[in-house]
Formats: sequence, structure tokens, C-alpha cells
Amino acid sequence: MAGTKRENIKQGLRVKVVKKQDQRSGKLTEGVVSKILTNSNTHPHGIKVMLEDGTVGRVKTIED
Repeated sequence: MAGTKRENIKQGLRVKVVKKQDQRSGKLTEGVVSKILTNSNTHPHGIKVMLEDGTVGRVKTIED
């Protein structure tokens, strides 16, 4: 499931995000969503979230 739609992302969901400094390399960071930071319904590069450990990034994949 893609992380470009806000409706797909909920607090407590396990996701993989790309941090701003990792955008060139595409390195993904896994974690659990604590806060949704994007206000719009969709974003082409992924919804921006804050993970429980404080990491901020855009959701690339939603883990099952």
C-alpha cells in the first residue's frame, strides 16, 4: 500500500519512511507512526510523519 494518501496512514501503524537527508540514496527507515504532519489528503512524494523515535520522513511503504 502506498504512503501517498493520508487516509491510509494512522497512528500506531508500522511504516518505512525516507528522511530528508536520505532522499538521494533512497535509504528507508522503519518505525511506528506517532504523528501525521501532512495536512493535505495526498502528497506525490508520500505523507510526512513523525515516528515514535522522533524521526521525520515521508512514508514510502506501509508494513503489514
